[in-house]
Amino acid sequence: MDSFAALADPTRRAIVERLARGEMAAGDIVAVFSLSAPAISQHLKTLRQAGLVRVRGEGQRRIYSLDPDGLDGMEAWIARTRRFWSTRLDALAAALDAPDDTPDDDTETNP
Repeated sequence: MDSFAALADPTRRAIVERLARGEMAAGDIVAVFSLSAPAISQHLKTLRQAGLVRVRGEGQRRIYSLDPDGLDGMEAWIARTRRFWSTRLDALAAALDAPDDTPDDDTETNP
C-alpha cells in the first residue's frame, strides 16, 4: 500500500504520531483508542505494509516503532514536489513583476 494512502485514515495518522514519541506495544496502542483490538491490528497491518512502521517480537508482546526508511521515502517525494513548485512559483513571480510593455486600452490616441 502507498504510504500516503495509508496515512489518509485519521486513526493511522494518530498511531504514527504516537509512535513518533517512541515505540509501543500493540496492547498499549489499543488502550489509547476506542477501537477494538482487531481494528487496531488491521490499522497496524496497513501501516506495516506501507513501510511506515516495523514490529518486533518481545516474548508474547509485539512492539511497534516507526520505520525510518518508509518516512524517508515520503520525505524525498515531498522534497521533489516542493522543488517543482518552487521553480514554477518563482517563474510566476518574475512574470508578474516584469514591466508590462503593452499599451493600455484607455490610452488610445484620437486623430
